[in-house]
Amino acid sequence: MSEAENLFGEKHVQRYRETGGEVGHIWKRGSKTLLLTTKGRKTGQPSTTPLIYEEDDGRYVIVASKGGAPEHPGWYRNLAKEPQVELQVKDDVFPARARTASGEERERLWKLAAKQWPDYDQYQTRTDREIPVVVLERA
Repeated sequence: MSEAENLFGEKHVQRYRETGGEVGHIWKRGSKTLLLTTKGRKTGQPSTTPLIYEEDDGRYVIVASKGGAPEHPGWYRNLAKEPQVELQVKDDVFPARARTASGEERERLWKLAAKQWPDYDQYQTRTDREIPVVVLERA
């Protein structure tokens, strides 16, 4: 197993930043990850999370699955309150704006994301909530 496959949470963020994504961009099963920094909805402090992503016409697509937990992940609740975020994709760090996809766009992007991480389909069966699909565009 590679170093990147063992990374999780803060250690993943640290190694990704230290190496400009050389360690951490490609994660388990060949999935691609980015770093999402949101503003804490309660604290106002920045919080960074490594997330699996897919690309769609110059935009980045992430899924707020939390493994199928009954509630949305904290990072999603943060960006729902403040959609201005920061992304790092490999060594490129830039401001972005987040929005939740809906309808046909959500269905199309879900399928795209599930090709990258097939477990998303299983996660959806574990929860009653519709798992949000988030589109991130450069600001």
